[in-house]
Amino acid sequence: MGATLATGLAAPSAFAFSLSEGDAATGVRAALERGAQAALENLGRTDGFLGNPQVRIELPSGLRDAARLLRTTGQGRRLDELITAMNRAAEQAMPEARQLLVNTVRNISVEDAVRIVRGGDDAVTRFFEDKTRSPLTDKFLPLVTRATERQSLSEKYNAVAGKAAGFGLVRKEDANLQSYVTGKALDGLYFMIGQEEKKIRQDPVGTGSAILKRVFGG
Repeated sequence: MGATLATGLAAPSAFAFSLSEGDAATGVRAALERGAQAALENLGRTDGFLGNPQVRIELPSGLRDAARLLRTTGQGRRLDELITAMNRAAEQAMPEARQLLVNTVRNISVEDAVRIVRGGDDAVTRFFEDKTRSPLTDKFLPLVTRATERQSLSEKYNAVAGKAAGFGLVRKEDANLQSYVTGKALDGLYFMIGQEEKKIRQDPVGTGSAILKRVFGG
């Protein structure tokens, strides 16, 4: 734990500095915790997805052309209800990610921390995704399924997809709505963690955290 590592975080030309492995682990844990907390607070509320164009869940690509056509046939309200319901399902699933993310932060090894400090600008986010995407998919899928059932999302989707199928515009891969919404919910989660990581790296002093300044302010 007493060893040091030399790295430059800002750019290849940045000066090297000496950082203990203990500090690296503490700083990375702080960055992971800050990123996860910010993402969950932003997304796990009403309009966390629906009101944010950066993560808002739209219809699968195979249905978008069909949706434009369906709007011309008076189906606009049904389409809007469907999109709202997809985003509400994602918002409702977010709080369930908290404990897994917290455990990931707590269990990070010194070796992982050193690799993150030496990594690129999105190393924190990539670590989170590598460690949590698969278990969160397993955790989110039944939650999204229940949320879609409560909101009759499958029924709404099937109504839209059924009409689109009449035009031959729905692909087989767009049929599993629960998996689609689950994947998009996780995409949004990691995107928001990534946004927080950018803030930390660009302005570690502005975080008000001495350890983040030391680890990411090189």
